[in-house]
Amino acid sequence: MIALFFLALTFLAALGSGLMAGLFFAFSTSVMAALAKLPAESGAAAMNAINVVILNPVFLSVFMGTTLACAILAVRAFLNWSEAGSAWLMAGSLSYLIGIFMVTAAFNVPLNDALAAVPPQTNEAATFWTRYLAEWVPWNHVRTMGGIAALASFIMALR
Repeated sequence: MIALFFLALTFLAALGSGLMAGLFFAFSTSVMAALAKLPAESGAAAMNAINVVILNPVFLSVFMGTTLACAILAVRAFLNWSEAGSAWLMAGSLSYLIGIFMVTAAFNVPLNDALAAVPPQTNEAATFWTRYLAEWVPWNHVRTMGGIAALASFIMALR
């Protein structure tokens, strides 16, 4: 019964990691490039709107649910290190926890908060938008790679 629980949790962690990787991939490959082509005021306004709308129950359930699953799986992997697949579980868990959760909390969210605090239609807003893009996008690439690495690791753990 316990083994089935951890199998299901690993499967859910793989799904959550894949969903997050896909979301961040879309931002890395198209959304941010499109926003960067807009006038600074419009791009910043659109990003601020995205940052409000994304905090919905579906996104938060997947983002935080996968975080919780990865924390549990990391403990499981550590406590059962000699079991087959534990290294893959640990790799997947750490890829998600560090590459997605911690990067989001430490870099992307503070940048989002700072963007929301800048008064629109000012020179400061245009200057900050340029800085925002230069800093936010590379960290989003890290999140994309973290999600892909987590997904691949969980797939390997399920084999």
